[in-house]
Amino acid sequence: MFGTSQLHDYFEPSDTAESRALLASIVASARAENQTAARRLAAISELFELRRRERGEREDWAVDTWAAVGAEVSAALRVSSAKAGSYMNYGLAMKQLPAVAAIFIAGDIDVQMFQTVVYRTALITDDAVLTEVDRRLAVRAARWPSMTRGRLASEIDRVVAKYDPDAVRRVRGKVRDREVVFGDEDRGCVEVIARVAATDAELFKRRLDALANSVCEADPRTAGQRHADAYGAMAISADRLACRCGDPNCSAACRPVSGPVVIHVVAEQATVEGRSDEPGYLIDADWVIPAEVVAEVAKGAKLSPLTHPADLAPERGYRPSRALADFVRARDLTCRAPGCDRPATHCDLDHTVPYPYGPTHAGNVKCLCRRCHILKTFWGWRDTQLADGTVIWELPGDQTYVTTPGSALLFPSLMTPTLPPLHRLADIDAPGDRTLFMPRRKTTRTQNRAKYIAGERRHNHRQRKGRHSALLGPAPPSNDADPPPF
Repeated sequence: MFGTSQLHDYFEPSDTAESRALLASIVASARAENQTAARRLAAISELFELRRRERGEREDWAVDTWAAVGAEVSAALRVSSAKAGSYMNYGLAMKQLPAVAAIFIAGDIDVQMFQTVVYRTALITDDAVLTEVDRRLAVRAARWPSMTRGRLASEIDRVVAKYDPDAVRRVRGKVRDREVVFGDEDRGCVEVIARVAATDAELFKRRLDALANSVCEADPRTAGQRHADAYGAMAISADRLACRCGDPNCSAACRPVSGPVVIHVVAEQATVEGRSDEPGYLIDADWVIPAEVVAEVAKGAKLSPLTHPADLAPERGYRPSRALADFVRARDLTCRAPGCDRPATHCDLDHTVPYPYGPTHAGNVKCLCRRCHILKTFWGWRDTQLADGTVIWELPGDQTYVTTPGSALLFPSLMTPTLPPLHRLADIDAPGDRTLFMPRRKTTRTQNRAKYIAGERRHNHRQRKGRHSALLGPAPPSNDADPPPF
């Protein structure tokens, strides 16, 4: 016999017209949000196609049509150039995966699911296979229940693996603790994972880059392989990486290697002396640095006080002095073009009104990364700089954007006006320089992408064959007198 008991904490949700209406509103809003995201990606894709029809692909330009449209999208949506490029990739993928795109446009799946499908099918190179995978995923995706990101990836990978095993993406785990971990030896290699202070990471990266780039162009290794080999060269304090081009007269042996690695931290004097909790800023990596780290780094660093040019006359000549360059980079912190956050130490110093029509002074000089500098020079971007360093941009399509120096929040004293507002270049009777030519690429984006996909597919194929061989065991010797019982 079983007794009965009353559940005092049990609650039966109401089933009323109001609750049904609220749930219906939630579902409708989610569907509308999905549809809006799809329309945004589709519009970005169409903008790229429009610009490509207007200007051509310009694949060999250092700043090609893809980069120029990415910059337009970055400015319009107030996102980074990397995020804009991601939107463009997903927008164009809607044409490569039309079946999945159709249920995305209908609102049946959200943007995260669509992005996951795009990423996990990106290594498929056979059009017929991609069409079939697209069709099967579209049928399944609209019926999938709520899943974790890992489960969703696994479901997609099942379909991909059935039609193209070499196209299945491989995922590596990450170590989150502050430590250095050495993995087990695996066929002559050991994986090293480190989590270190931001300043140390930037120093390490800069030194690694210098060593990896010390070889000649004929070196057969990939950039990743050179960086891995540079890791070992650093361990033995080598000043260069041995080139593997095979030429006994290799020019890299005589090429100078960069000297000591330098990073640049901007901070208030009180922070440097350990008397303030205000953070500093690592310009080279676009990172905010805690006050205690700034004080510790300052003990062994070269300190260079900044000179504010508010009361100084414009400098003679085109190239800014070291003091002026240091001030402009500390004031701007990053590239000043809309949507770009490249660190100021990796930027050119651009005269807003070209020299000699505009002065070499903080009120007319700002940081622009090479890509954005080229956009201004060759792609019709126009700019006006105000006395406090604020820049007003006019982009194609009659779009106007305003960027303020990065120091506005961290170091507002650096925005003290330096010059009265200057005229725009368009208002100055100055002849244009018609001798400039767009820098050219060595390889196009299409070639780079094809090389990347081919390399990852080869890696997947070797791993898959290795696992297959391990399961089957070693092959019998050819001189075995007893054949297997087949």
